[in-house]
Amino acid sequence: MNKLPEKTIGRLSEYRRTLLICLAKGKTHIYSHELANLHNYTAVQVRRDIMLIGYSTTLKKGYDVKALIDVIANIIDTEEGLNAAIIGVGNLGKAITTYLNGKRTKLRIIAAFDTDPEKTNRVIAGIKCYPMSEINKIIKEQDIRIGIITVPPEDAPSVSEILVSSGIKGVLNYTSTPINVPKNIYLEEYDMITSIEKVAYFVKQKK
Repeated sequence: MNKLPEKTIGRLSEYRRTLLICLAKGKTHIYSHELANLHNYTAVQVRRDIMLIGYSTTLKKGYDVKALIDVIANIIDTEEGLNAAIIGVGNLGKAITTYLNGKRTKLRIIAAFDTDPEKTNRVIAGIKCYPMSEINKIIKEQDIRIGIITVPPEDAPSVSEILVSSGIKGVLNYTSTPINVPKNIYLEEYDMITSIEKVAYFVKQKK
């Protein structure tokens, strides 16, 4: 299969989350327009995304929910799973760790790092927190591929450099400071202030 567009991967993740909820409620089949309505997409967009991953159905009752979950899992997940680490165990870091752990068997947060001696060498939100001085060693020993940055904004660039030099392959930056990484590292940046301001702008237009 050819490499899928970033936006398609994002939507597939959203579809799977919804499909898992549907399955838990006992729903066995779902139409494209039902899935579209749950995500504010068009049915055409949903069908296009699902066709891209090679799944189709001739059933008049829609997509098989369990089968579609499995197909998406084969696209997004790795067979052996991926390990991730949180860098910065403040309120946001703890919240993300608590939320993500247990949500996906193929994606695990297995370590955290911080500079605060009150937090290091302790288990926080179910995860061992190590001092930053050990980050290179722990990332290599525990085969951690993804780094999630939740440090103060001014520390994000230096932390990203440490992650890259430690062998991380993907970075999720939750700070408001943009960072640069080599082209062989996948970077996703999410700034909550920008998201809130975007919502505020469109709310203003509705006055």
